[in-house]
Amino acid sequence: MIFCIEDDKEILGLELYTLETAGFEARGFSDSAAFWEALRGELPQLILLDIMLPMEDGVSILKKLRGNSATADIPIIMATAKGSEYDKVIALDSGADDYLVKPFGMMEMVSRIKAVLRRSTPKRAASVLRRGNIAMDKARHFVSVGGEEIRLTLKEYELLQIFMENPNQVFSRDRLLSAVWGVDFLGGTRTVDVHLGTLRTKLGDAGSVIETVRGVGYRMAVRDE
Repeated sequence: MIFCIEDDKEILGLELYTLETAGFEARGFSDSAAFWEALRGELPQLILLDIMLPMEDGVSILKKLRGNSATADIPIIMATAKGSEYDKVIALDSGADDYLVKPFGMMEMVSRIKAVLRRSTPKRAASVLRRGNIAMDKARHFVSVGGEEIRLTLKEYELLQIFMENPNQVFSRDRLLSAVWGVDFLGGTRTVDVHLGTLRTKLGDAGSVIETVRGVGYRMAVRDE
């Protein structure tokens, strides 16, 4: 899945049509609010991100993505204004994998996307975590159980990543709440319980490895390490 963020609806429609014709799945967003909402339910394989956007500009979005462990490794291509050297430098310095200068051809866009995805392949091989029959590909943001893909929300993914990276370590509810929702989150620790409940359900029988430690919190019990 490729996410395209572009406020010009004609350009966005052309991008989506071209990507789907080239064999990719794609979703489009004309502003940051719609993009962030979609990101809570699905993590894309790559993001094509325009710099000039209403409400929140592309560089701000890029920095937030790179600052979040769940989205930090998603390949990102920035669309910059013609002749704006400053935009290119800022985009690359902020963590973009590549950039396209507007107006760009659709075939060039597809070529750049394929090239960035190829370059990200070595990272994927090194970023796959396996605990029992649960596998997490952090580069692709892909989770599977016994080889079958499991669809997780962003928060469920972040919780699972904490456990996958720290097997057998016990985490209190407060610690999980702070790590995933942030120190300024006003909700209670019940939020952690609810999300872990849905995560276990989605993982099926494999979800039993996430154990409740009575009076403390949770841990991923891995006995084959």
